[in-house]
Amino acid sequence: MKNQEKINSLIEHFFRHESGKMISVLTRYFGAEKLNLAEDLVQETIIAAISTWTYRGIPDNPNAWLYRVAKNKALNILKREKIKQAYISSKHHRPIPREEILVDEIFSPKNIEDDQLRMMFLCCNPLLSIDSQIALTLKTLCGFSISEIAKAFFTSPESVNKRLVRARKKIRDDNISFDVPSKMDINERLETVLETIYLIFNEGYSASKGKSIIRRELCEEAIRLTDILLNTDFVAEKANVYALKALMQLNTSRFNARQDANGQIVRLEDQDRRLWDLNIMEKGFVNLGKSHHKYVSKYHLMASVSAYYCMAKDFESTNWKSVLTLYDKLLQIENSPIVLMNRAIIISKVHSIEKGIEELENIKNHKAIRSHHLYYSIFGEFLFKLKRNKQAVAMMEKAIELAPLKIEKETLKKRLENFNFKN
Repeated sequence: MKNQEKINSLIEHFFRHESGKMISVLTRYFGAEKLNLAEDLVQETIIAAISTWTYRGIPDNPNAWLYRVAKNKALNILKREKIKQAYISSKHHRPIPREEILVDEIFSPKNIEDDQLRMMFLCCNPLLSIDSQIALTLKTLCGFSISEIAKAFFTSPESVNKRLVRARKKIRDDNISFDVPSKMDINERLETVLETIYLIFNEGYSASKGKSIIRRELCEEAIRLTDILLNTDFVAEKANVYALKALMQLNTSRFNARQDANGQIVRLEDQDRRLWDLNIMEKGFVNLGKSHHKYVSKYHLMASVSAYYCMAKDFESTNWKSVLTLYDKLLQIENSPIVLMNRAIIISKVHSIEKGIEELENIKNHKAIRSHHLYYSIFGEFLFKLKRNKQAVAMMEKAIELAPLKIEKETLKKRLENFNFKN
């Protein structure tokens, strides 16, 4: 049983960290119109690993085993005459590799990074709808499940699956190439690429499934994807990329204090700031400095908010007025209910709890809010502070009901018990 758990853990790790790399390289060989073929081959490789490792044990180098099997499967496919002819006729494909070519040559770090960049911009081609672009990137490049994407979109798994089917069909029918776009077109697609990376980070920052609310590997993957963009000459204007990386690093720097020994979330006001990672924080400040540009994006504003939190010596001494100013500017760019919900917290600090409640009341009928557990927990805490205990309990119980993770439910139950004890 323990061995099977280890196998499952390795496979999940591989799917998160390596499948997108492998699909990207294979798509470069097969062609964008055969994206499904690359995905299927990787899936077959994973199935082969589960079967083989269960009976023969885990190899000394699991990643090398997986890449070797995938490479051999790809070479067998490329031998088929129909694919070979299509391959030779397309200028976008690499030459068919020799059968004896080493796996390190196909999946070299340079090939992987170049092809992941191509995959980012393939998925974010403007011929695809914005929702399809993000869903395809999350599924193909980052190994997200359908349910995880559905949570990020506030939609159903069925809807996400339809978007993916339409996107792949559009790539085939329109013969969209697997190439980095021209410098003129790249900025048009960059915004969607960054939005997708930010969604990956958010899933790691506040997970929709699993045992832990923080999934560090996803946050690290999101930061790694920004590095690919920063390391390429194709992206000329990198201010927004630096801003997004700064935002993710500043938030990541507080992770050690964000969970207690039981895995429960520790709110910013209760965190032991001695546990903050000053090294990562400093890198975030450096990247925020590099992000200066005449155009201010939402990433600049959110990173600046996080910077104020990091700079304050304690929670109460946070420069709340400046944070509120940043949120007001953020609303001009992204007037979403989630931004309004978070802004309500800041308003309660700058003005009053009553004003914060007014802001929450204004968004209570929004679809994305009605099913968001944090909305009810924030509302409940406001009500407790005003001694409106009966209403507060109802709000907290609703938050507990909607919380997606067991650990979040436990955290909210504990908070509710503490409030009941105090009152």
